[in-house]
Amino acid sequence: RLPYRKRACVVLRHALDLSEKETAAALGISVGTVKSQTSKGMAELEKLLGAHAAGNLVPGRRNR
Repeated sequence: RLPYRKRACVVLRHALDLSEKETAAALGISVGTVKSQTSKGMAELEKLLGAHAAGNLVPGRRNR
């Protein structure tokens, strides 16, 4: 349900463990955009799945 850019940032950063710089290069966007889209994407996932479930998707991420 996430829009393409948010979904891509979340997947590349957390599922594929790319750095912010690597993610930016792969998507052709700035590092700042990667940071904001990843943050917004994770917030949307938390709303959809609940904070605990979303936190469990990402190793080391603290549940809110």
